[in-house]
Amino acid sequence: MSGSMAGNGVVKAATPHVAVEFDRADRVYEPRRELRIRYHIEGVEPEVVRAIERSVLWYTEGKGEEDLGVHSFERIDDPATLAQASPVGTFMIPLPTSPLSYEGVIVKVRWCVRVRIFFGSGRDFVSEHVFDLGGVPPARGPLERLE
Repeated sequence: MSGSMAGNGVVKAATPHVAVEFDRADRVYEPRRELRIRYHIEGVEPEVVRAIERSVLWYTEGKGEEDLGVHSFERIDDPATLAQASPVGTFMIPLPTSPLSYEGVIVKVRWCVRVRIFFGSGRDFVSEHVFDLGGVPPARGPLERLE
């Protein structure tokens, strides 16, 4: 793994970075359409990667209990397949009909692509990239009233 020397002579590991390219610049997808992703893992030597997980999921934020649903999940740990998926990979996922992304006052529903990298050292690194499913407009705040 590439690293840099800290002031005390200890080699410090570089922080990984996952760049994700969506096939739609606005990152807004209609239900039942296909999501196409290309990612590039930077700051990591491919030989130190033990596994990669690629997933598409939704989660809620806000008051009350937070929910999470995994729509698609793939773990790549076979060395031959891993060599093809790191440091650059692509995948395509047909999206479901619900839940739609929602920017509410009390609760928000978010969709994201998650790329998780597992290292031989036992460490892992997670990168999430948000997108919208559906075109539901944001909710109006309590001070915004319809006339």
